[in-house]
Amino acid sequence: DNVAPVATCKNITIQLDATGNASIVAGDINNGSSDACGIALLSASKTSFNCSNVGANTVTLTVTDNNGNTSTCNSTVTVQDNVAPVALCKNITIQLNSSGSATIVAGDIDNGSNDACGVALLSASKTSFNCSNVGANTVTLTVTDNNGNTSTCNSTVTVQDNVAPVATCKNITIQLDATGNASIVAGDINNGSSDACGIALL
Repeated sequence: DNVAPVATCKNITIQLDATGNASIVAGDINNGSSDACGIALLSASKTSFNCSNVGANTVTLTVTDNNGNTSTCNSTVTVQDNVAPVALCKNITIQLNSSGSATIVAGDIDNGSNDACGVALLSASKTSFNCSNVGANTVTLTVTDNNGNTSTCNSTVTVQDNVAPVATCKNITIQLDATGNASIVAGDINNGSSDACGIALL
């Protein structure tokens, strides 16, 4: 028997798992290869795949018949990563500056987000804060992996205003009345005291 088997391949798509790995067996890309005297062995040139293989991969199927004759064909194994990254957030406290503003970057609320194929981008739903945000603010962190999958988590960003107001005084002269008394209000000696978040009381 010197007649080679008929090698027939098919293209397949496989998914990486959460660890960034996937595997096939030769039979997965076989599409009915045949030989009159029977097939003894199917083997594939590549059976293990990882993040570096995302996309189309050419895999050769070798078909060996019962009398040692071989034939080959090529299959396209398309590897996909559809596993979302793990988004991990942490709560933080930030301080307004003297102008009443504060900023963060997405990394400030990240608590070790990860993905088997790597994280490409971190973004936060809010990064700038002012006096109107004093207190607790819910900020969403979006984690995008290298293959475009996304996950989100929420962080509490507590904004504090610990900057004292600027107290500015002026000297005044007042006159006693006929009863020997005089009075002032706090505003009479205020000379434009200020605070980025406003003055509540003099």
